[in-house]
Amino acid sequence: MGSRFFLALFLVLLVLGNEVQGTQEDDPSSPALLDTMQESFFSYWSSARAAAEGLYQKTYLTSVDEKLRDMYSKSSAAMSTYAGIFTDQLLTLLKGE
Repeated sequence: MGSRFFLALFLVLLVLGNEVQGTQEDDPSSPALLDTMQESFFSYWSSARAAAEGLYQKTYLTSVDEKLRDMYSKSSAAMSTYAGIFTDQLLTLLKGE
């Protein structure tokens, strides 16, 4: 799901960058397509980031924050345990008996 979202976002930004490039005149002093796309991407990114920060500040709940921290600590402890088991099994498989 995440990779599809980033692909769609990239395609939208690519189309918008081409639209911006298409509206400019063919002036040799005009910025390159990459520069234009970078500027438009950074402007979209900063506006999306500002909107996300605004939503986060509006909906900030301490109980949710505590639950997220607890969930992160439990999941990271479980992942480190399973990573250790996987590493041990892999080394046993490669080393042999």
